[in-house]
Amino acid sequence: MDSVTQAALGATVAGAIAGKRCNAKVLLAGAALGTLPDLDVVLDYGDAVSNTIKHRGFSHSLLLLPPFALLISWLYCRFRPDAFWTFMRVFLLTVSVLLTHTLLDAMTTYGTQLLWPFAGYYELRNIFIIDPLYTLPLLIAIGAALIFKQRGGVWCQSVVLLSTAYLVWGYGAQQIVANRVEDNLLSQNLPNQHVLITPTPFNTLLWRVVVMDGEHYWEGLASLLDDEQHIDFVSRPLQSWPLSDKPETLRGLTAFSHNFLNYREENNALIVSDLRLGMANNLAFEFIYAQRGSDGEWQLLAAPLRHTSERSLDQLGALWMRMKGDQSINADLEVMDLSLNR
Repeated sequence: MDSVTQAALGATVAGAIAGKRCNAKVLLAGAALGTLPDLDVVLDYGDAVSNTIKHRGFSHSLLLLPPFALLISWLYCRFRPDAFWTFMRVFLLTVSVLLTHTLLDAMTTYGTQLLWPFAGYYELRNIFIIDPLYTLPLLIAIGAALIFKQRGGVWCQSVVLLSTAYLVWGYGAQQIVANRVEDNLLSQNLPNQHVLITPTPFNTLLWRVVVMDGEHYWEGLASLLDDEQHIDFVSRPLQSWPLSDKPETLRGLTAFSHNFLNYREENNALIVSDLRLGMANNLAFEFIYAQRGSDGEWQLLAAPLRHTSERSLDQLGALWMRMKGDQSINADLEVMDLSLNR
């Protein structure tokens, strides 16, 4: 999730655990702890792909965060002894904030290495990385806790339950769409072995569907507010890696994306795209791996580069209409180039 949401979640969780002891210092400490795991973005792993796929690694590991919380708790109690904030209370607050951070990240589409150093990317894909309906209640709870100090903990506890219920709703909505997708794939004679279902920007009502199918893939949108259950899929060409050798970073990108990858040539550059993050022809994670030389042969770059394209908010109106069930728009996915992921 975005940094604002993670800081707000950390503050709210800390306030909920503090209860009657909730105050500005507790909320600030929770916000700081909630931001801490994402500081791994300052690390440079040597190239654009490695920086992408190694984010949410060791700093998000369920195996490392509890020992780290123990260390923080020991240091705090060592230098700031307090009758109420015993070691166990400090540890409970610290580990709760850190673990809720990484678990929330695992509910987005990006992928989180929950069991680092063991290989594997885990994602539930039941919430977009920026969702105002999730974040705003957290911010309201923080504001209320600062204003109504005597009941600050109650506000935080209530909103933690509310935000958790919203995540459960997102998962439920995803399963509703998944059943609809399964029926459509069967009726339209499309494969169902490699399917992605993920929310579109800022909501849990409109969902993007990607279906991999040999030499092409299919992309469609499904809203919970649709009157018709039919999903219109747009077919897109799916290319393969044209070189005999696969760089280590490409193998890592394949694992990171669960092989939702596409390849294309553009301006003599070989571009590899992660199909999960973005929409249509405007994907969030694309990388240049090789350049075509004057002899017509591909020459691998020493390190892959990030390929950037312009992002536009012009189609948010169309996205809003499609979310409300207007299937006449049906995203002409060639036009709906929305990619608001970080």
